[in-house]
Amino acid sequence: MILFAFEAYQAMGAALAKSGTLGRFRVGRFENGELHLGLQTLVRNENCFVLGSISPPDEQLLSVLLLAHTLKKEGARRVTAILPYLAYTRDDKDKPGESLATAWAGALAQASGVDEVITVDVHSERAKGLFPISVRSLSPATLFAEELKRCGLSGATIVAPDEGAIGRCEAVQKAAGTGSGKIPYFEKQRTAAGITHTGLIGAVGRQAVIVDDILDTGGTLLSACEKLRESGVEEITVMVTHGLFTGERWKQLRRLGVKRIFCTDSVPLAAGVCGDDIERLKVTPLLAEELCSTAKT
Repeated sequence: MILFAFEAYQAMGAALAKSGTLGRFRVGRFENGELHLGLQTLVRNENCFVLGSISPPDEQLLSVLLLAHTLKKEGARRVTAILPYLAYTRDDKDKPGESLATAWAGALAQASGVDEVITVDVHSERAKGLFPISVRSLSPATLFAEELKRCGLSGATIVAPDEGAIGRCEAVQKAAGTGSGKIPYFEKQRTAAGITHTGLIGAVGRQAVIVDDILDTGGTLLSACEKLRESGVEEITVMVTHGLFTGERWKQLRRLGVKRIFCTDSVPLAAGVCGDDIERLKVTPLLAEELCSTAKT
């Protein structure tokens, strides 16, 4: 196994490459700004892994695709993209006159020589189906379950911010061994004014844990937390797989009784994002286990 890690994922790459080799490459630009990539590791007939991100800025997407294409050009037997956060998978609904960026990203990956994608907590099964290549999605449920136990939150009610998050909540509930009761959830609507939640379905105790895949601007979580507070919840914990922390709005979660925000290190923490209430969980063990099983097959 030869693993090529982009700069933001160097530490993760070093940990994952313990049973293989870290490949070397450089990305530069011509004077007019066009990307150029040079390999410094021989890859002919090798299984190669690319660890990085295709999320904005767009240079990341282009660099990953260019590296994959170069590896195949140089004779790599197989190229697997390890993208802990698989961007562009929220644009997964085929609406007239609008983009379907999930299918576009998948087609680009395939055309660039990527044979398979390994990610953490892909946005939806629909998104996986839109990729023309295999997408292996790893669940962070065990990571979240361990934190629930460590923080004494085993008795808290796990809540889904919408129906789409119920499966994630059930996985955490099962991993934590806190029973098999139905997960309370909200009905969510997107309007021109933003996201609104109505009709909390199910009972919630004094402590609540919201589980979701992405914290971007925080709009979905803010609306859900407001409704939880209105229903009498005193303490709220947020567990999200991908902490994007875009803008400033998400900081309002703190005034709504959110005591802790757990997220994985699937993406580097945005500049200026800090606080003792934000805890990052390493996805390296999940990825290492998956790579180990891949090597055996």
